[in-house]
Amino acid sequence: MLLPTEKPTPAAASRVAPAVRQAVAEGLLSEDRPLAGFVDVPGVRESVAALHAAFADVPDVLHAFAAKACPLVPVLRLLRDAGMGCEVASPGELWLALDAGFDPARIVLDSPAKTRQEIREALALGVAVNADNLDELERIDALRPAGCASVLGLRVNPQVGAGAIEAMSTATAHSKFGVALRDPGARERVVEAFVRRPWLTRLHGHVGSQGCPLPLIAEGLAALHTLAEEINARVGHRQVTSLDLGGGLPVNFADDTVSPTYADYVAALTAAEPALLDGRYRLVTEFGRSLLAKNGFLAARVEYVKDAGGRRVAVTHAGANVATRTVFMPQAWPLRVSAYGPDGTPKQAALLRQDVAGPCCFSGDVVAHDRALPELAEGDWVVLHDTGAYYFSAPWSYNSLPRPAVYGCLPRDGRVLFATVRPAQTVREISVESGLARADALLTGFAVPSVP
Repeated sequence: MLLPTEKPTPAAASRVAPAVRQAVAEGLLSEDRPLAGFVDVPGVRESVAALHAAFADVPDVLHAFAAKACPLVPVLRLLRDAGMGCEVASPGELWLALDAGFDPARIVLDSPAKTRQEIREALALGVAVNADNLDELERIDALRPAGCASVLGLRVNPQVGAGAIEAMSTATAHSKFGVALRDPGARERVVEAFVRRPWLTRLHGHVGSQGCPLPLIAEGLAALHTLAEEINARVGHRQVTSLDLGGGLPVNFADDTVSPTYADYVAALTAAEPALLDGRYRLVTEFGRSLLAKNGFLAARVEYVKDAGGRRVAVTHAGANVATRTVFMPQAWPLRVSAYGPDGTPKQAALLRQDVAGPCCFSGDVVAHDRALPELAEGDWVVLHDTGAYYFSAPWSYNSLPRPAVYGCLPRDGRVLFATVRPAQTVREISVESGLARADALLTGFAVPSVP
């Protein structure tokens, strides 16, 4: 999918351009620092405020940020300070959330492959746990301590279908997530699981992610509400007291417009099932990408420019190492790119169709194909927009490329202030991470077992 223009709208320019210019002036972007990610701190707070405002009429809701979207402790702490809880999907994410200061009671653990130790640890902490399947409920039966404070739920898959990116859709017929409700006998098994477990009080559903339209998401969550009503009717009282709606609000990557909005999401849920938000059930949301994507960007130096097959190719330091999904699925994950000169100001040169390639040593490492951009030259900068979620915070270590530095941006008194979120990884740290302390392990590290 080719985007009609690579020029940011005035709103994007007013946010990004001053930060790029100031970062170059301060040396945060330089020949020796050719790649960095940036987080717009006021933008993050504004997105959180918009989420809370959209749900203002819902009596009881916990908004839990999906840590996978930006697993950086300073970012998580900013979100906690803005009033968010945290959704985690691994032991690492759980400890990131705890280190960021989240109250365990405001943390939700989701994962399709929890070990017994992960479950035991979460239950001891009082973290909410959504079981992914019926077998996991049996593990919880055995591990749940007396007086356990954790809210416990079960994830179900309403099997309502896929969005535009099937790989990102979690409510397909064959999704690996949750109990597939439309499979023969599955619905009854779910109801019976609740009947046998009075401590099981939450239903969890997550219909999809990028590419899933609001009506599809709303259809799946309305089915979650219907199932909760059915379970409560069977047990004869309100055993299911909360619904975890997941996240998955799509992000508009075509321009700076926020679309759909959280208000649009609430309207779609209300249209599909008015009782879903009436306060009878406590709600949990798990938004990630929609909170962070438009509040971050990547800036990368143009190292070389060449011509190949009649097309200009700009080789930069941002490719599959930070934009893995875009490189491997460019039609599904296109990114806007804009051009800046060596001084960090937007380029005004004539437009030229060119590829923007990355540093990885394989031919497909291209983040933008045949884009109309001001002609790029060595020492210029390219900005990849809408990359605040899943990009610089989840780098790919192919070619042992270092993880880029990440900075928070705060406009103040006509300039931009920066705070280091994560320093750039050094080549020495790469070597240490890659087993330096055990360099001779395969030569001398094999112990001969003793014979009894």
